[in-house]
Amino acid sequence: MQYPYLLFDADDTLFDFPKASARAFSAMCLANDIPDTPEDRQLYHRINQELWAAFDRGEISKEALTLERFVQFLQALGLSRDPAQCNRDYLAALGEGVFPLPHAEAVCRELVRRGHKLYIVTNAVASVQRSRLQGSVFAELITDAFISEDAGASKPDPAYYDYVRSRVPGLTAENSLVIGDSTATDIRGANNAGLPCCWYNPRGISRPEDLRIDYEIRDLRQLLDIV
Repeated sequence: MQYPYLLFDADDTLFDFPKASARAFSAMCLANDIPDTPEDRQLYHRINQELWAAFDRGEISKEALTLERFVQFLQALGLSRDPAQCNRDYLAALGEGVFPLPHAEAVCRELVRRGHKLYIVTNAVASVQRSRLQGSVFAELITDAFISEDAGASKPDPAYYDYVRSRVPGLTAENSLVIGDSTATDIRGANNAGLPCCWYNPRGISRPEDLRIDYEIRDLRQLLDIV
């Protein structure tokens, strides 16, 4: 067994985040009397993506991000609503959105059967991720989940993986593999921490030239031939 320790990103690697987010957005709109149109969804998505990119660069905290996205969204729509309430409603609904990606459960079950230890490494909002994991098929398969809020650092900061290493006795750069979809956080984070990585790239995006990518897969089932 080449990699007994497998460090999985959660959203867009194991979970279908766009599906969960779309349903949470609709629930938030319904609860706060906000029009739920394709244009509004696109507006929210753009604001949200820009703020998460700022978070990845260390320019904004996660707590500030989750509120600010609704501040900007409501301002752009010219609506007088409570952004904090919108955020609470959205996060509550998001935590209930458990939608595994194709083959994710079967692959994880097979990895556990083979003797691998599976861990979650995520920058997601802690309350959302814990709720989603507890209500998912992965609850019995994941050994532990490391959430950036608990670590005091976020991917791609090497300090985040220092936190992970401190809590997984025996984990080394030789026996662990980071698996994730984001080159900005998962792959760059693995590079920064000196860990091997596998890029889950189902859309076939061109490889960035400034990153080391040890493996690339477009189907999670391909992971079974690597580890």
